[in-house]
Amino acid sequence: MININKRLGVFQQSKVDDQLVLPFDLRQRSRLRVTLSSGREAALFLDRGTIMRGGDLLETEDGYVVEIVAAPQAVTDVTAKTPQALMCAAYHLGNRHVPLQVGDGWLRLEQDHVLNEMLVGLGMTISDQNAPFEPEAGAYGGGHRHGGDDDNYQRLPSKRLNPNA
Repeated sequence: MININKRLGVFQQSKVDDQLVLPFDLRQRSRLRVTLSSGREAALFLDRGTIMRGGDLLETEDGYVVEIVAAPQAVTDVTAKTPQALMCAAYHLGNRHVPLQVGDGWLRLEQDHVLNEMLVGLGMTISDQNAPFEPEAGAYGGGHRHGGDDDNYQRLPSKRLNPNA
């Protein structure tokens, strides 16, 4: 079993040796036994509070580079007739501390029949999907921070979509 104990810089160029495909709930864990795409067993030992994003690069003790892949999972996509209506839905979901992925004219959340009923009641159009889920990390970058974590802002999904924002 190999030990993965380091997150490489977001934009650091490196040869990828393997991939680790995980849904969002497991990408929030800092201690985890996993199986890489190659079939190799590995153990994650990352700083607590680390949220792994699709495209992140991790490194093993012996320099092996592993790319994180956001696994498709059960999600609900939300659209509305107007931007204001979509903002209203985002407000109500945020008020419930629901992790949200924010796109251009749409929201994505993990499937939840109670929230789906609320969204339909608010006039939203919902569509259940099996897709990768990359929710926003929060206004302060999510998790706790360490001295070298200046790239947390760059790791926000919305920042990745629009680097000039």
